[in-house]
Parts: sequence; structure tokens; C-alpha cells
Amino acid sequence: MSDFFGNIEPIKFEGPDSTNPLAYRYYDANRVVMGKTMQEHLRFAVCYWHTFCWDGADPFGQSTMVRPWIGQSDEMAAARLKAEVAFDMFSLLGVPYFAFHDRDIAPEGATLAESNRNVQAIVDVFEQKIEETGVGLLWGTANIFTNKRFMAGASTNPDPDVFAYSAAQVKNALDATHRLNGQNYVLWGGREGYETLLNTDTKRELDHMGRFLNLVVEYKHKIGFDGTILIEPKPQEPTKHQYDFDVATVYGFLKKYGLENEVKVNIEVGHAVLAGHSFEHEIEMANTLGIFGSIDANRNDYQSGWDTDQFPNNVPEMTLALYYILQGGGFTTGGLNFDSKLRRQSIDPADLLYGHIGGMDTCAKALLCAANMIEEGSLKSLVEDRYAGWNTEAAQAMLSKESSLDKIAERVEREGINPQPKSGRQEYCENLVNRFI
Repeated sequence: MSDFFGNIEPIKFEGPDSTNPLAYRYYDANRVVMGKTMQEHLRFAVCYWHTFCWDGADPFGQSTMVRPWIGQSDEMAAARLKAEVAFDMFSLLGVPYFAFHDRDIAPEGATLAESNRNVQAIVDVFEQKIEETGVGLLWGTANIFTNKRFMAGASTNPDPDVFAYSAAQVKNALDATHRLNGQNYVLWGGREGYETLLNTDTKRELDHMGRFLNLVVEYKHKIGFDGTILIEPKPQEPTKHQYDFDVATVYGFLKKYGLENEVKVNIEVGHAVLAGHSFEHEIEMANTLGIFGSIDANRNDYQSGWDTDQFPNNVPEMTLALYYILQGGGFTTGGLNFDSKLRRQSIDPADLLYGHIGGMDTCAKALLCAANMIEEGSLKSLVEDRYAGWNTEAAQAMLSKESSLDKIAERVEREGINPQPKSGRQEYCENLVNRFI
């Protein structure tokens, strides 16, 4: 073990009355809820990028966080130290998973071949650490948005050489994910969009993006990767408009390019808000469309207009999210990844633990609330009652292929149908949810 976290002991569950900041108050990994343990329901993962790569710098100020692996001349030695500290933290928290981009774990070399060798060298370290700790990989991905070569996109770049370079980089990252028995592989199209339509051929770019994703799926099957391919929707930032705007947009894209049965979505709270949606809206849309996969749990500062990636601490928000996740059957290969970063004034190693402990407790308490809502059943019954009229033979007949507008119109006149408004009881529903929080 490293000495980065000093003499801090593994975080334990101490119950709701605990005042220990280094203890769980609600997350009891082995507690059974609706037939599964909390650990099995929530499938927590720590993200590598914000947690171990961010130094606290922002557009207006220099770095604030001293990390012994940042700024070292021997970058591979620093990457190995970072991996050591990372698995120390995973073990302290007792999380079952982590997630990474290739450029998080290893430095970029002078050529792609050198970069790939660096990644594979750290994957060697990861294999040993996974065997020692039992911590698994929720998902891996390639960073095809930071380097200046990607300033006009990766798969959507007007330069075919960038498309080729991106494909080669993704291949290596998918190989690494497969080698580590990753549960999923994620593609985030942060630069897959446009800044202005004036210099953009959107049809060409979408066709290229569709072919790129098909290439990834084809290679997944070629190497026998059993995990799920995920797309992470986000409407903007850093690109003015990103093609993976939201869940519904992604589904339309997948349908167009024949991928709706191959690819699912990784949904983030902050991205849902930027798209003008609630988090639970995006989850329910994904369930409805059959493409729900995994989530990134964080929150935005709702006084700011950008993606601030703060640790989740909003129990009502997470309760509704988990309610719809449980309603949809829960996670399969996906999980709950903390795509969250410390505030730049939170500079101590222990702050990394405080952030994750709070986030895990928030989600655990929300899980209990959501499970109680489902088991009590009032909200589900209200929805079923509201649509009960559609269970009649006449209502179902309208939806059959044998029906037609003129047949429906004739029935309305014959039966003298004259419907009156019925209350949606929104305030009642909101009050009902609050009873469980």
C-alpha cells in the first residue's frame, strides 16, 4: 500500500446515528433490499479521471491539489504510483468497480504505438491489483477528445486520418477493457458535433459516426467481448452541439444505423440537466426504448449553466432515478459510476473519501426510499388506474391494424362518446413521493 491516505482505516457501515465522517450511515453493502444486496443493486464505481487526474486547475486559476504522481518527469513511474493509490482508495471505500479512459491511466507517447504500450503496461499492473483486491472494471474507454488532433471530432472529423487514428486508439482501449474483464465499453462523443453549420456536412459526419460505431460493435464480437457497448449522451460542452444530444436522439441514431439491439446508453445527471431534462426522464426514456445501460452519478450547481460534476447529495433526485431504475429491472452489466470531482478548495487526500462516502450514502438512502415506494405500490397503482380505460376491448381495438380513423369516428358518433377531463393529481403524486423521503 502507498502512504497517500495516511493511517485511515477501511470505511465501515455505522448506521444513521453515526457522526463519524469516515463511516457509512446508509450504505450497508450486504443489506438485502428487494432480494438483492445494496452492493448488487448499486454496483458503485470510482472514476479514474476526476479522482486521480484532476489537479484543481480551472480556466481562471492554477492547480490547487498536490498529488505525488502529477508533474513527475518519469511519467510511467508516476502512472504506477497513481494505480497503487487508486486501488488503495477502492479498497478503503469497499467499492466493487472502477472506470477509466486510456489517457487517465498512462501517458501519451510520441506515437500511437508508444501510447498503446504505455496503456498495456498499466493494464499489467491492473491485472495484478484486480486479483489482489477483487475490485473489477465497470467500464473502459478511449479519450478521443483531449488531444488537439480531435479538435474537429474523432469519428466525425473531416480528416480521414483522424478517423483512422481514432479507430486504432479505440481498438487498443477495447482490447484493454476485454483483457480486464470489463463489464462495458463506453464511447463519449464530446467532440462529435459542430461549432457552426457553415463549415459542416452533417449527413457525412453522422454517416461516418454510424460506421465507426458499427466497426466497434463488429470488433467486439470478433474478439468475444461479452460486455455492453454504451454511448453517453450530452447535448453540448465542449462542442456547441453534440450529435448524442440526449437518450431519444441517441435512439434515433442507433435505429438509423441498425444498432438499437447492440448499443445502450450511459446516462449522467449533469448531462440530462444540460439537455433540459430531469435525470429520471432520461432513465425512463432509456427503459421505454430498451437501451438503458449504466449511469454516471453526480449533480450540477443549479445556479451555474455548465456541467460542474459535483458529488451527488440530492436524495430526492436520486430516489426518483433509482425508482425508475428498479422499475426497469435494475442494472445488468451497468452500475453507478461517480463521475464527480472535488471542489478546487478541497485539497486534502481525505476529501476524496468524504466525497465518495457522501455520494454512496446518498444513493444508498435513495435506494431504500425507492424500494419502499415500489413495495408500498401507491404510485404504481395510481398510474395503472389512470390508464385503466385502455384495458377495455374497445380501446385495444383502436390500436389494432384492423382499425381505421373512419371506424373510430363512426364509433364515437354511434356511442355518443363525450369524454370529460379527469385530474392527473400531480400534487398528490408529489406529496406521495415525499412521504418516502
